[in-house]
Amino acid sequence: MATDAIVAPVSGNHPKYPAVNRTAERVFYSGMAVLLCICVYIGFSPTYFQAGMLRAPLPSPILHIHGAIFTLWMLIFTVQAALISARRVKWHRTFGTIAFCLPPIMIILGVIAAIDALHRGVQIGPLDPAVSLAIPLIGIFAFTIVIYASWRARRRPDAHKRLIMLATMGLVGAAFGRYPWERIGLPPAAGAATGVGVLILFFLIYELATIHRIHRSTMWAAPLVFASIAFSVPIGMTPAWHAFAAFLK
Repeated sequence: MATDAIVAPVSGNHPKYPAVNRTAERVFYSGMAVLLCICVYIGFSPTYFQAGMLRAPLPSPILHIHGAIFTLWMLIFTVQAALISARRVKWHRTFGTIAFCLPPIMIILGVIAAIDALHRGVQIGPLDPAVSLAIPLIGIFAFTIVIYASWRARRRPDAHKRLIMLATMGLVGAAFGRYPWERIGLPPAAGAATGVGVLILFFLIYELATIHRIHRSTMWAAPLVFASIAFSVPIGMTPAWHAFAAFLK
């Protein structure tokens, strides 16, 4: 899932791009999958993982389901990368078909959890609940676009693996928002954008070093993922968004 097409053949390079060392590519994508899981674990460790996951004292039952499903996605993401690294392509394809049942559930749960947080008056850092709502909802919107594009590109491994990776990077923004950024004077939303921005920058450097250009899928998906985090607060501060939040409330 993270390294090649979920249900498509994985051999061959795209004719527009130079040949890539497949061993190095597998190491990179597998390493990125593990890194993203570590980032998620660190961010949610105090309130979720170390708190016992399903036994964690979360404020709403829907958050238990939300946490379990999103954790399952990260685990599948890593397993799929490992299967490609182990050259278990058939297993990767079969497991990937099942894995793509998760995104629609994740999208629905993400919206429900965001609206639930609005009803409970949750504030992200100094932001009021209406502005705070923009962060998850806009992130979910971007995830929906990129993950759908990755499904459409499932027969094109070069595009598919990049879109899956970038969509998952966007999800990790929620974990970055829980890091102690205030120690260096950054609000949580800015910290989340910084964390995801660093991951995307690392990904872009890898592309330039391997195919000597930015892949066309990365070219649109990376800015979309970053913008969905970096500009969610400014959008949330607009009168139109406040009217939308009042309607949902």
